[in-house]
Amino acid sequence: MTDAIRYEKGQDNIVVLTIDMPGQSANTMNATYVAAMGATVARLSAEQADIAGVIITSAKKTFFAGGDLNDLIKVTKAEASDFYHHVLGLKAQLRTLETLGKPVVAAINGAALGGGWEICLACQHRIALNDKGVQLGLPEVTLGLLPGGGGVVRMVRLLGIEKSLPYLLEGKKVGAQDALKAGLIHDIANDREEMLAKARAWIAANPAAKQPWDVAGYKMPGGTPSSPNVAQMLSIAPSVLRDKTKGCFPAPEKILSAAVEGAQVDFDTAHIIEARYFTELVTGQVAKNMIGTFWFQLNEINAGKSRPQGFPVSATKKVGVLGAGMMGAGIAYVSAVAGIDVVLKDVSLEAAEKGKAYSAGLLDKQVARGKLSAEKRDALLARIKATASDADFEGCDLIIEAVFEDRALKGKVTAAAEAAALSDAVIASNTSTLPITGLATAVAKPEKFIGLHFFSPVDKMPLVEIIRGEQTSDETLARAFDYVLQIKKTPIVVNDSRGFFTSRVFGTFTNEGLAMLGEGVNAAMIETEARKAGMPVGPLAVSDEVSMSLMAHIRAQTAKDLQAEGKPLPAHPAFAVVDLMVNEYKRPGKAAGGGFYEYPQGGKKHLWPELKARFEKADRQIPALDVRDRILFIQAIETVRCVEENVLLSTADANIGSIFGIGFAAWSGGALQFINQYGVQDFVARAQYLAEQYGERFEPPALLLEKAAKGERF
Repeated sequence: MTDAIRYEKGQDNIVVLTIDMPGQSANTMNATYVAAMGATVARLSAEQADIAGVIITSAKKTFFAGGDLNDLIKVTKAEASDFYHHVLGLKAQLRTLETLGKPVVAAINGAALGGGWEICLACQHRIALNDKGVQLGLPEVTLGLLPGGGGVVRMVRLLGIEKSLPYLLEGKKVGAQDALKAGLIHDIANDREEMLAKARAWIAANPAAKQPWDVAGYKMPGGTPSSPNVAQMLSIAPSVLRDKTKGCFPAPEKILSAAVEGAQVDFDTAHIIEARYFTELVTGQVAKNMIGTFWFQLNEINAGKSRPQGFPVSATKKVGVLGAGMMGAGIAYVSAVAGIDVVLKDVSLEAAEKGKAYSAGLLDKQVARGKLSAEKRDALLARIKATASDADFEGCDLIIEAVFEDRALKGKVTAAAEAAALSDAVIASNTSTLPITGLATAVAKPEKFIGLHFFSPVDKMPLVEIIRGEQTSDETLARAFDYVLQIKKTPIVVNDSRGFFTSRVFGTFTNEGLAMLGEGVNAAMIETEARKAGMPVGPLAVSDEVSMSLMAHIRAQTAKDLQAEGKPLPAHPAFAVVDLMVNEYKRPGKAAGGGFYEYPQGGKKHLWPELKARFEKADRQIPALDVRDRILFIQAIETVRCVEENVLLSTADANIGSIFGIGFAAWSGGALQFINQYGVQDFVARAQYLAEQYGERFEPPALLLEKAAKGERF
C-alpha cells in the first residue's frame, strides 16, 4: 500500500515522503491515499524518536489535486454516517502529522488545490517552487463543496476570519509569489534541489517547531467573532452572501457557518463542525449537479469528445474578422491574446481602428493593475491590423464574419473575404440566429463554412457554440474546434437550425418573462423570482440589454424566412409586449435610454414606474413558485426539443452550453441535469400542470414522455 507514498530516511534522519499514486496522473484523496497515509503516519509515530523532521513532496507534475470526485459524487444520504467518520479519520491522520513533535515541511513542486492545499496547511512550514505551474487554493466552493480536510479550520486560524473568506467563499487561487505575500507560504525556491535544501535547513534550525494554533497563548489574527470589528463584519456578511447566492448555492453559506462557528471553539471541535457541514454538502443534490457538470462534463468537452476524430490538431495562424463592432472587436482581442495575427476589417479605417481601440482599453487596464508589462501590451496590439480593405485578408486561414444580423449583408462581405483569404481557409459566421446552411450559399466552398457563435462580452464569456451546416465537412469542424480551444474558450457543437441551441433557449427565457408581464403579473416579482431560481439577471433586465428593437428585427427576419418555406411564425404572448414597448411607449431598451427599467445617470437602474399602471392586473397574480418554474421549465423543455431534433448531440454540450452561454441556473448543473435532479416523471407531471395553466408551450415533448415511461435520465 505504501507504494503510493514513498518513505525515504536520509543520513540526516530527515524523512522525505514522496506522494506518487499508482496509475494516476495526479494524486487524489481516494481509498489508496487514505490507506497509504494511515500506514505512513503510523510508521512516523513509531519511529518518532529517530526522526529529525519530515518533508512532504510529490512525484507528479502537480503536488496534489484534492478529493477524488469519482468517489464524492456517489455518496448517498444513507451513507452519510460512514462518510462522516471516514472524513474524521482522514483529518486525524493530518492532525497526527502536525503534532508529531518534529518539524514537518511541505515542499510544493506544483499545483496544490483543495485537499492538496489542506495537506500543506497541516505542515508547519511551506516552501513552493517559483514556477507558473504552482497554484494554491481551495476551489471546492465552485463544485458545491467546502474544504473538508481541515481547510476551513486551518485557513481561519492562519489568516483570521476576514482574510480567509476570499479563499474559502470564492475559491480564490494564487501563485507562489502572491501566496508568499499573503502569508500562505513561508519561502520560495527556484528548483527542486534548492527547495529540498531549504526544507532541510529549516528543519535543522527549528527542531521544536509547532503550528501557530498549537503554541500556548495563540490568538486568532484579526480577532475572534466576538471582537467588535469582526462582529461588525459578520453582522452584514450573511445578507451580502445571500444577495450573491440567492439561496441557490448552499456551499458558501455552509462555509461561512463552519468558519464562524469553528472560530469560537477549540481546534478539535472546529474539525467536527467542518466535517458535519462537509458531509451535508457531499450528500446533497446541488454538489452532485455541479460536480457532474463543472467537472466531468466540462472535462469531457475540453478533451474533444465532440471533435471529429482522425484529423491532426491544427493551429490557426492568421484570422480575418469582418466587422469591428462589440463582437468583432472582442473576437480580435481573444485571438491576439492567444498569439494569433488578426486582420480587423470594417467599412472605414476609422471604424476598424475604433474596434482595435477596444483591445487597447482592455490591455491598458491590465497594465495599470500590474498584470501585464507595457512591452507585452504593445506586442499584443501589434498583432491586430485594422483595415478597410479585403486585400489584407491575404494569408488568413480563418475568416470570422461578425456583422449585423442581415442575411444579404453577411453574404456580401463573406464572399469578398473568402476570395482574398487562403484557398483552404475556414469561413465562419458569428450569427446568433440565422441558419448556417442558408448563409453557406454565399460562399464558393460551403464545406469550409461553419458557425462560430460567440457571446457578449467575448473577453469574459467562456463559451463558443460551433454550428455545423448541412455541408460543413468533418475537417472544417475539427479545425474550428481547435481554434476555440486555442483561444481558451469552451466549445460546444450543435447541428444547424433556426437559433441553434443557445439563442433558442435564451429566447424562451426572455419571452416567458415578457408573457408573464403581458398577463398582468407584477414586474418586480418576475425579476426577483428569476434571480431566486438562479438566473444571473431577470428576463426584463436582459430584454433591455438585448434591446427589444433587435428582438423585433430578428422576429421579422424569422417570419420572412419561414414564409419562404411556406410556414407561419408560431405566435407567442410576448410579441404583443415587445410591440407595445417599441412602437407605443417608445422604450426599446437600455441603449435607447430606457425600457422596462429607468437608467438614471450616475444612479442605480430601477423598474419603470409606469409598468404597474400599463401592465399589472391585481386579479392576475400567480404563486411565486409558478413564476420560478415557468422560467426554468420552459428553458429545460426547449433544450429537450433541441435533443429531439438532433440539434444537440450530447448531454454535456446541453448542460455546459446552457450555463456558460445563457446563464441557466448553475446550481442545477444545466438544463438537462435540472430535469434529472427534479426527477423525470415529476418533471413531466409539473410540466403538464404548467401547460394546463399557462399554455401548450409547456407540453412535454415526446422524447421526455418516452424517458419518463422507461424510467431513464438524460
